[in-house]
Amino acid sequence: MESGLELTAIAVVAGAATLCGTLLSRLGQPAIVGYIFAGVLLGPSGLALITDRGQVGTLAELGVLMLLYFVGMELSLRNFRRGWRIAVFTTLMQIVASVVVLLALTRFFDWPATHAILFGFVLALSSTVVAIRMLEEVGELRTRVGRITVSVLVAQDLAVAPMLLVVGAISGGGFEYSVVFKIALSIGLLTAATVYLSQRRHVDLPLGAFMIGGLDLTPVAALTWCFGFAAIAGLIGLSPAFGAFFAGLLVGSSTQRQAVVETARPIQSILLMVFFLSIGLLIDLNFLWQNLGLVLLLWLFVAVFKTALNTGVLRFMGEPWQRAFLSSLILAQIGEFSFVLGAAAIDRQVIDADIHRLIVAVTVISLVTSPLWLNSARRLHHRSAQHPDSLGALLRLIYFREWRLTRRVTAALAAVAVAGVNRVHHVYQAITNRRAAKENQQPERLEQETMPALPPPQDSTDTPAKAEDA
Repeated sequence: MESGLELTAIAVVAGAATLCGTLLSRLGQPAIVGYIFAGVLLGPSGLALITDRGQVGTLAELGVLMLLYFVGMELSLRNFRRGWRIAVFTTLMQIVASVVVLLALTRFFDWPATHAILFGFVLALSSTVVAIRMLEEVGELRTRVGRITVSVLVAQDLAVAPMLLVVGAISGGGFEYSVVFKIALSIGLLTAATVYLSQRRHVDLPLGAFMIGGLDLTPVAALTWCFGFAAIAGLIGLSPAFGAFFAGLLVGSSTQRQAVVETARPIQSILLMVFFLSIGLLIDLNFLWQNLGLVLLLWLFVAVFKTALNTGVLRFMGEPWQRAFLSSLILAQIGEFSFVLGAAAIDRQVIDADIHRLIVAVTVISLVTSPLWLNSARRLHHRSAQHPDSLGALLRLIYFREWRLTRRVTAALAAVAVAGVNRVHHVYQAITNRRAAKENQQPERLEQETMPALPPPQDSTDTPAKAEDA
């Protein structure tokens, strides 16, 4: 009976995620937002059909591995080799500026410096899943904007390991110098693979013979490369996510790349659905409602700060306003690795449960509102033929309809305000005139009231008669 109930719950979850994803896709928004809504609906804050995130946690982690696997396959190593300076410099500036700004803001919220460092790390990361999907939606994945954005995302993913090292240090546990060696090893492997594979050298995978013509073995071989390299990386002490990404680099430079992409992409879509569904399960609606003002304030700060910072950094690196702003719009949300940092921080008692809920709430709101930036990115992509020479001209180009509507509304409100002021002025002038008239009439009345009464005039014809009578 219990097994039957679990299967029923799994079927309901899959159906709800499919319906929500389809509905959001019909509305022109990414399906991943629908998956998050499905998780909120079915999670502890909703219908409570899934009360433990651990039930789907393993599949969600596999979805992250598949994501990095495909990112490695889609990444052009030659372009990454050309743009690694921009990626590394942008990522470093994001981390440094975020931590510095958060250290300044902790005075207003009365938080310790450890929280500022953690929040700065969370703020510096962007969502690889959302960014890749947005690039695909606007058709910029293989353009200059896509190459810059993906390079920055890769650099951010590689920065997660040092961030975890710092989180462990600020918890009082001290630095683990072995992690420094592991980070250096992963960077060395990535550099060697980039230098070797960027020279247009195609490799043959050991299981490549089974992929050609074998419909049953091709998906298995494709998954073996992803999860096999992730397992090897985990066994030697590196991050499994790095292993999956490294496997994607190798497969992307192999002669079997097309076969792997065609067979493994449906599996990736399913696992990513589970991943975003698990994110929705983390939302505590009661906490969100009680702290709605703070969550929205932090979300607005994240969106504006990240967009402005990335635009400024990329513009400083020589990119034109259009490409810099488009890439910044795609990087404007908080990444899924913030959940990893938040979980590590709460395990090491750097933060408490309420701060962890706050991080989850702001991150989910940032991911859910990503369609707002996707709409702006679509507009900028459609108007790519124009080349604005300033940030103001770029903003007017993207938000021309809103700008024109705002001007009309502002003009109408100004006209109404002027008419109202004139009306008030006329009324006030009329009242003033009436008061002045009354004040002018009042002295005349007072003068008439104070003057003595004169005797009535006597008739001159009566005087002789009275004299004769006398």
